[in-house]
Amino acid sequence: MQKRRIGQSELQVAPLMFGGNVFGWTADEAASLSILDAFFDAGLDFIDTADVYSKWVPGHVGGESETIIGKWLKQSGHRDRVVLATKVGMLPTREGLSAANILAAVEDSLRRLQTDYIDVYFSHKDVPDTPLEETLGAYQRLIEAGKVRVIGASNYTGARLQEAARVSREQNLPAYQIVQPEYNLYDRAGYETDLEPVAVAQKLSVVSYYSLASGFLSGKYRSRDDLGKSPRGSRVERMLDARGLRILAALDEVAAQHRSTPASVALAWLIARPSVTAPIASATSLEQLKSLVEAVHLTLSSADIAALNDASA
Repeated sequence: MQKRRIGQSELQVAPLMFGGNVFGWTADEAASLSILDAFFDAGLDFIDTADVYSKWVPGHVGGESETIIGKWLKQSGHRDRVVLATKVGMLPTREGLSAANILAAVEDSLRRLQTDYIDVYFSHKDVPDTPLEETLGAYQRLIEAGKVRVIGASNYTGARLQEAARVSREQNLPAYQIVQPEYNLYDRAGYETDLEPVAVAQKLSVVSYYSLASGFLSGKYRSRDDLGKSPRGSRVERMLDARGLRILAALDEVAAQHRSTPASVALAWLIARPSVTAPIASATSLEQLKSLVEAVHLTLSSADIAALNDASA
């Protein structure tokens, strides 16, 4: 499996990132641990989480996903063979990107993850009222202390990434090396018109979230009758339009040609995008994980990609 470099750093990763938002939410601890074992055994090594996962679940306080991953790291002994990413800024008790908050939040995450360093630390969302030099200065302290290796930005606009790069350059501060935008075969325009040109120009890595459009691109939602079958069903109703159904038809056709699945094809389309380092995708069972693993080994032809591009235009 050919590894891909994160920005201009020394970190290299497999071309698919596991989305740990499901851990402690739609996948309980036992299922989560078995999924992580299978993910690693398949040769994959890139894991995404955040301190706020899964605060939205009744009775949860945030940090549940990090805690499960930390348990797996401790039990498996694989810490030095995985690239671990987490995020700061959206947990209500650790909200924002001030220096004080970042320096406190990282200690919480390190404790839950049972590790002494984070490979990729993301600003979870832009906070325009906090000076970029303050945020980047805090990351500099963490990098110098060996607690963080690489920094990234999630939910930033292209303009703010350009501004952050300028601040990094002019003030000799660490620069973002990786970005995490929403991007998939259905939701294309925002990334392709705004963020992608900046990412390419700055040689940033890109890891896309909602890579399967909340499960829509897996093909499990074909009509409104299907929406009540999943906690995420309400998010995909807007996609059951003529364009969405056209995309599903194209996915079905390409999947049939490769004896694959729509989910694998949708992820393979992202992996084939030159600007994308790794799509982020989740699984709540070992069966679902198979489609993720298959995507890494699925090579789409130029005709396949053209058909998917045309359907999603």
